[in-house]
Amino acid sequence: MGVITDPIADMLTRIRNALVARHPLVTVPTSRMKLEIARILKTEGFIADYHVDKDHPEMVRIHLRYGERKEGIITGLRRVSRPGLRYYSRRTDIPRVRGGLGVAILSTSKGVMTDREARKAGLGGEVLCYIW
Repeated sequence: MGVITDPIADMLTRIRNALVARHPLVTVPTSRMKLEIARILKTEGFIADYHVDKDHPEMVRIHLRYGERKEGIITGLRRVSRPGLRYYSRRTDIPRVRGGLGVAILSTSKGVMTDREARKAGLGGEVLCYIW
């Protein structure tokens, strides 16, 4: 496999492709940022679980969630800030995703957090992605 210029976009694409193919889990190369995004996805209820693979510690396994009719809980993922064009948001201008039904994930000075957590803490930062 070649060099990945945008690892977060690669993670979101792998999740999107696994949802379309109805796979129960997806493996993604590990990084601290990806683990934080997976943590937020789990606490927000978008994925069932995640863990670092014991046999391959460089990979994280993300267990996807599906509804009763095998439809994915995640209906959309969108990378906002990317290496070619960074998108930053002030604490007063943090975007709402789908009228509050979705989640914006931000990288702030206090770590990676959701839009609601950032508003509550009064922090702005780089808007990494939207998930709904």
